[in-house]
Amino acid sequence: MVDLLFKDLTHLGLITAFALVALVMWLSTKISKYLTKGRVHGSAIAIVIGLILAWVGGTMTGGQKGLTDIALFSGVGLMGGAMLRDFTIVATAFEVQATEAKKAGFIGAFSLFLGTVLPFIVGCSFAWIFGYRDAVSITTIGAGAVTYIVGPVTGAAIGASSDVMALSIATGLVKAIFVMVTTPMTAKFMGLDNPRSAMIFGGLAGTVSGVSAGLAATDRRLVPYGALTATFHTGLGCLMGPSILFLIVKMLVGS
Repeated sequence: MVDLLFKDLTHLGLITAFALVALVMWLSTKISKYLTKGRVHGSAIAIVIGLILAWVGGTMTGGQKGLTDIALFSGVGLMGGAMLRDFTIVATAFEVQATEAKKAGFIGAFSLFLGTVLPFIVGCSFAWIFGYRDAVSITTIGAGAVTYIVGPVTGAAIGASSDVMALSIATGLVKAIFVMVTTPMTAKFMGLDNPRSAMIFGGLAGTVSGVSAGLAATDRRLVPYGALTATFHTGLGCLMGPSILFLIVKMLVGS
């Protein structure tokens, strides 16, 4: 009976993945409610549990894809892959009201530019501190600080090594997790209570996954607005990273 159930759950991987995520979210909500008295949002706890599960899966199998290396949870790879991720991003944009989006105006557009340049400078600074001196590596790591998508896209365009591109992805992931966890805690201070502020926040923070998860934990109605500008932020970074920003870094470091 158990073997038959295990076989069915493995065969229906995507359904198993949804069930696993539902279980993690339920557990996270209970931990948030009873252990932290609501001070730490359930979504932040769920992210930590997900990272632990990924580490456990990779350790058990010696693989490279975390929990998805275990046959029973192979559907998690599809559920968390680029196809469904991009679908959900596009779907959120359909909830945006044009009248509200227009209110962001010039400051919304400026936040996109600022949210691209400032993280890039921070990422480049850390790359320099940790011993990288060539323009390709510095630019790739700096682009990773913009988002974990911009990093490898930039690295592939300018010829970065796989190790440096992996480091850029890790940099972007740290940023995404930081935004996810801290947004609910700082939302009141930042005035995240209306579509205009959500769009500005999305432009500054940049990471689509971090902004979406953070706003979902703050006010679900704001998710489409933050995700909208964060998506443009990723596109802007992919355009500027291997072109303008790379040329500036090359001019500064001379190699």
